Amino acid sequence: MGLFDGLMGNASEASITKLQEELKELLISGETIENAYKVIRDTFIFTNKRLILIDKQGVTGKKTEYHSIPYKNIVHFSVETAGTFDLDAELKIWVSGSAVPIQKNFNKATNIYQVQSVLAGYVL
Repeated sequence: MGLFDGLMGNASEASITKLQEELKELLISGETIENAYKVIRDTFIFTNKRLILIDKQGVTGKKTEYHSIPYKNIVHFSVETAGTFDLDAELKIWVSGSAVPIQKNFNKATNIYQVQSVLAGYVL
């Protein structure tokens, strides 16, 4: 991921092998990471069981919050592709019980259709 994309908050693909090792204590038996994206210090992970959002907090990033969203709780999602002047694509996910969607921006190099396809495969 380029510095400019990182500063803009855009996501890029993350190393699945590295994350699988780092999160071995968080993942349950039989759970594997299918796709992962980084947004500056935060990570957006699709496993075969759930969506995991990792939020690094503070100046050092040592404090970490893990959000676990079972796919069955996702009630609606949308993607918006990058345009000519708007260089980022967006993914919005509405979770049951929350009126405000989870929103992530992806750089133009990330295939937003692939992200949508992975999510659709688990939600639909």
